[in-house]
Amino acid sequence: MSEGMLADYPTLRSVAEHYNYWVTIFLMVSGLYIIVAKSNMIKTLIGMALFQTSVYLLYLSPAKILGATPPILAEGFERYSNPLPHVLILTAIVVGVATLAMGLALVVRIHEAFGTIEEDEVVDLVERDDAAE
Repeated sequence: MSEGMLADYPTLRSVAEHYNYWVTIFLMVSGLYIIVAKSNMIKTLIGMALFQTSVYLLYLSPAKILGATPPILAEGFERYSNPLPHVLILTAIVVGVATLAMGLALVVRIHEAFGTIEEDEVVDLVERDDAAE
């Protein structure tokens, strides 16, 4: 779309300017749907990873200030960007990867123990074992 066409439609211009928030909303809803709708444990972990990614984007989107420089004091600069959100997100990514790795390790153990990674089937097998005892 041309710039002139966007000027004719202020709502469309607003949507185009904030596309990163729309991507965040899409990833968040997709991840939440996958977590809720799927009983496969691998798919649930993928949904959790998508949801985490959307939270990273949501946190980083307002963190970058256009026209700002890194926080190195020098003459001629009036606006500075805060590096703290980026550092916190790097930490969150490391924690997210560790959580995903732990979840995948648990899924491997569950598959070895029960022969399936479908949550409903695992619950049925556990209930049958409890009833047999």
